[in-house]
Amino acid sequence: MKNQQRSEETRSRILTAALDCFSRCGYEASGVAEICQAAGVSKGAFYHHFDGKQALFQSLLSAWLTDLEQTLTRAASGAKSVPERLTNMARMTRLIFRSNNPQTSFILEFWSQASRDAAVRQAITAPYRRFQRYFADLIQEGIDEGSLQPVNAPAAAQALISLTSGLFLQHLVDPQGADWAQAAEDSIRLLMRGLQKPEGGTP
Repeated sequence: MKNQQRSEETRSRILTAALDCFSRCGYEASGVAEICQAAGVSKGAFYHHFDGKQALFQSLLSAWLTDLEQTLTRAASGAKSVPERLTNMARMTRLIFRSNNPQTSFILEFWSQASRDAAVRQAITAPYRRFQRYFADLIQEGIDEGSLQPVNAPAAAQALISLTSGLFLQHLVDPQGADWAQAAEDSIRLLMRGLQKPEGGTP
């Protein structure tokens, strides 16, 4: 049990150190040696947990996506309609746009690396499509329950994801340019008003 606990603590230290290194120095400039030094572990310990720097990079991405999915699940719980679920999700964007979130710079670095590395690009494709299907199914559910306009659900989901991703990118490159969390919430609400059926159910 103690060995397992030490192993988990070592893995956690490596992930924390890697997140800091990737965020400050970038993926290319962050080597295994620098990450090991920052984590206070040997290279043997590093390779016991990860096959290499790319596997570590993808583990960080996976952790971020898992946290995002959990955030969306919490936002949707207890809502009585699809518009209410989407509105709750809009409020939860504040957690994603926190200026003190250490993962924000890492996500920008990940997008940059994905444009050059086929394996990293592939790693982001599957979750991106999963999120698109999730929102398309959610919007279709709203259409079926009569709370949303009869629109093209996949196209509406694409618009929602593109809107959020674009605002998040602006937040990363110009964090002081606006209250991006509020801008994201307001923009999603604006999109929602176009999707939602007026009172009385007549488009």
